[in-house]
Amino acid sequence: MTRLRRDSLHLLGTVAPGALCILVFLVAPSIYLMGMAFLSTDATGLPALPLSVQAFRELAGFGFLGWSPGNLYTLLRSLWQTLLATVLVILIAYPAAYYISIRPARWRPVLLLAVVVPSWTNQVIRSVGWMNLFAPGTPISDLAVLLGITEPRMGLFPSQFAVIVGLVYNFLPFMVLPLYAAFERLDHAQVEAARDLFASPLAVFRHAVLPQTLPGLMAGTVLVAIPAFGMYVVTELLGGGKATMIGNLVAQQFAAASNWPLGAAGALIMILATLLGLWVLRRLGRRLGGDREVVI
Repeated sequence: MTRLRRDSLHLLGTVAPGALCILVFLVAPSIYLMGMAFLSTDATGLPALPLSVQAFRELAGFGFLGWSPGNLYTLLRSLWQTLLATVLVILIAYPAAYYISIRPARWRPVLLLAVVVPSWTNQVIRSVGWMNLFAPGTPISDLAVLLGITEPRMGLFPSQFAVIVGLVYNFLPFMVLPLYAAFERLDHAQVEAARDLFASPLAVFRHAVLPQTLPGLMAGTVLVAIPAFGMYVVTELLGGGKATMIGNLVAQQFAAASNWPLGAAGALIMILATLLGLWVLRRLGRRLGGDREVVI
């Protein structure tokens, strides 16, 4: 009994610091936001009693001048840009992670470092770098003019295209690393068996590669989609107001617009959308993984 109590105290001492951090820095702010979202707004934009759902009505577009779809467009744009950026990251990261995994052992750390090093730079600096690359008169913008994509002296920034590029560039390492870890554990015997049975390249990938790399894909998707959905810096700098996402909407309510309940309602919607996305990914992982359990 003494040993059991000692082990229990040791386990409690090990888990308690992490649990306390989660409660203080994650659970408590979330509960605070949930409560704030159901409050009214005083003359200064701060939350005040009585309880109200006015913030959610405003988020849905209902105001004193009638209904406007602007906020709903922002939410749909956030979902679309997140989905597009995540798909593009997957399409780039899969071959990149596979290529790194089949290189000689002495080159793999160098290639992984080349993928990760850009993320060590401040996100603002990276976004400003893309602003300079997409500015009018640069080779990339001149090529876009020759291809008829943009008008002369307009540049590729600010635009939704610049935002997508910024999102893909910023979150690519978060997909490459989990996929690389999955490819490191890949059973190549299954791949060779599929080829020996004259399976097409697509069938080999579907039946031999995808089930084995699915845990890495699901982990990378979570690491990319969740922060991309609430992204603020990239859309603010590269979008220039043309590709506003829900993260920008929430930040504006706590700053210039001074409507804290509306900002809290937007943050609550982001939390619910994140939980829904995790549930969908878990169901999709079970379907694609067959009998294998994919933990997210």
